[in-house]
Amino acid sequence: MSVAKDETWTSDEYGTSHEGRVGVLLADGTVPEPVYFDSNSGGFSSKVRHWSVYDGDGPYSPRPKADVLRAECSCGWTGTRHTVDWAALGDLPFRESGLVMAAQCEKEWDGHITAVGATTIALPAELETLLDTIADAIENLAQNSPAAALKAARSLELIAQRTAHWPAHDARSQDPEEVAAALGLNVDDTEALLARFGGWAYYG
Repeated sequence: MSVAKDETWTSDEYGTSHEGRVGVLLADGTVPEPVYFDSNSGGFSSKVRHWSVYDGDGPYSPRPKADVLRAECSCGWTGTRHTVDWAALGDLPFRESGLVMAAQCEKEWDGHITAVGATTIALPAELETLLDTIADAIENLAQNSPAAALKAARSLELIAQRTAHWPAHDARSQDPEEVAAALGLNVDDTEALLARFGGWAYYG
């Protein structure tokens, strides 16, 4: 049996602060423990949480059987519960027959990420437009001169480091949860971001 490792989704802007995956609930409403798979050669086992392994199958003892698939996010958000109709799925392996539900879960998580963006602090419209214009210009430049595009990106990196230094120090003195909410990040990732721009050590 080919075992799929746990699949997660992240966005460039929010990273692991909003890491999504397909979650599983059993018939009693509980979240199942990871499933252990032993290597054929022995002496090695892997712990798997991928939704497709919860199919009630197994050569020795049956694995837990999914009753519901739903989108989950590391921030605690959960999506719509999609009941698994095993009779309707037929004889196909769950990793194939459940793909439609899994894709729906990812689509719902995409909507969650959009909703997160709407709650973050807004940038001035002219700055948003300027940033988009710069990004497009660098992408176009890369088609003719990758080195020039890298130089431009490096310039942006230096500008970001220089202009964010003191804002990072100012934000450090504010309520961590409020700053995190404004950025759409969790508190740990926010503190790491402030440390990176502010130039102090972070040991989170």
